[in-house]
Amino acid sequence: MRADDGTVLAGRLWFPEQGPGPWPVLLMRQPYGRAIASTVTYAHPSWYADRGFLVVVQDVRGCGDSEGQFGGFRQEAVDGAAAVRWARRLPQGNGRVGSYGFSYQGLTQLVMAAGGDPSPTGLDDPLPDCLAPAMAGLDERLHWASADGAHWWSLGLAWALQLAAAACRRRGDDAGWWEIRRSLESGRFLEEGPALLARHDPDGMGGQWFGLDPARPRDWRIHPVAPALLRRPLLLIGGWHDPHLGGVLDLWQRAQQAGGHPELLIGAWTHLQWRGGCDERQLAFFRRHLQGAEAPLAPAPEGPRAGGPLDQPAPVSPDPVLLQDLRSGHWRPWSPGTRPATPGWCLESQGLAAVRSLEGRLLAAAGQGVVVLVHDPWRPVPGRGGHLGLDAGLVERGDIDGRADVACFSTEPLQTPLALLGRPWLEIEVEADQPGFDLCAALAVVSADGNRVSQLCTGVLRRRGEQCRQRQGLRLDFQPLAASLTPGERLRLSLAGAAWPQIAVNPGDGNLPRTAPGPGHRVITLQLHLAGAWLGLAPLLEQGAGAH
Repeated sequence: MRADDGTVLAGRLWFPEQGPGPWPVLLMRQPYGRAIASTVTYAHPSWYADRGFLVVVQDVRGCGDSEGQFGGFRQEAVDGAAAVRWARRLPQGNGRVGSYGFSYQGLTQLVMAAGGDPSPTGLDDPLPDCLAPAMAGLDERLHWASADGAHWWSLGLAWALQLAAAACRRRGDDAGWWEIRRSLESGRFLEEGPALLARHDPDGMGGQWFGLDPARPRDWRIHPVAPALLRRPLLLIGGWHDPHLGGVLDLWQRAQQAGGHPELLIGAWTHLQWRGGCDERQLAFFRRHLQGAEAPLAPAPEGPRAGGPLDQPAPVSPDPVLLQDLRSGHWRPWSPGTRPATPGWCLESQGLAAVRSLEGRLLAAAGQGVVVLVHDPWRPVPGRGGHLGLDAGLVERGDIDGRADVACFSTEPLQTPLALLGRPWLEIEVEADQPGFDLCAALAVVSADGNRVSQLCTGVLRRRGEQCRQRQGLRLDFQPLAASLTPGERLRLSLAGAAWPQIAVNPGDGNLPRTAPGPGHRVITLQLHLAGAWLGLAPLLEQGAGAH
């Protein structure tokens, strides 16, 4: 394909074997090489071709065999619109185009003809007729790089270095490629990563993000999206353990505000592990909107099918919103705007919640007490699993909760089942002895026998400045979740001063952390004031609410 400025972009096409066509086109645009075709999460393009689609996977500008210089997200609006118009004119196509892909490939679908409602129609229409973006968002700060003032450290460095290695390979720098590869495999990238980026990809998008302050929104890019695109048929796909889930939910809200009717799937998935996947559901979506065919639909099954409890593919059902319980694996329809049934909990401790994991309590009545945590940068509390870990997903954290620098608050053993669905949040007053601190939280399930502690979701916040020395009320937001607890189990909230290496350790001097923990990092003492503290659960989505 020749782009608008003459740059030639390479792609690979998979054709249906049955009949001469013409066929509707499925388009994916990605920076990782078209031969991979996102098969880490999706069925191979030939699977879609065998079902009546002409599938195109294109190398974006400056990647794979495409010409030009790779410029990251900012290049995709113009090139993406050109790619849709080109796909409409393929001689074997019928002029109908759908798009799909996750992560970077998700954003390439969203920024086409950004900035307003495109007027062209027919073969000149730069927007897909329908699209299925997965695990992506429009805000580079909130949906791609940071959480409440803290850069995604391990995830951000690993992804930026992957792109840097691709740049080394493209220019023939084998030594640079191997240096990055060995650093990633050994784990040394957690310390060496910033220097490697400065040496091998100084102008790369990922490295530039680490140079920006997550506490200064005005310095970050939020990509515009055409309102007309948000009104096209949308299948939005997310995972409870994916760092981009906030971007997917934001897109749902934006589409609702624009007058669209988006569909939504959220699985018990990490960014790269979609256990069971959603190819059948996605195929039905494309058949409905591109082939005019109604695929057989059935209600979401009540229980798990063959395989492990979480290895259940998204069902092909008529329900516009389907959510998978991240513990049982059950898929269930859900009505946006439904309020959580669980009101929330107060926190209480006699000061020993960090010494004995069952001393701190989650109560329905008013709580009280003060808990003191000492964060030692020599042995920072580890971050594990969740949505920000390279080991993303459900993990055991009983050993972490056993540390004396982690405060735990647990309910009494449940008498009845408890369903958690929504966006957990914590309000608490905190006072530090340094001009900077982090508060890192986790929600977990303690088994009835007390021998297992399964982490459900996490949240972090970073504060910097002299105001940290004063007692201040804070709100910490967790990753959204859908999880069922059974009688005898306990819900637990855990609080700590670090989550290394998911976020960089706070140096405690008021500055952004730019390196791994070093000799300049300070010991930080935190006082958690529990009177008035509240662990709540907000709705996952608000029907008709605007973007936020």
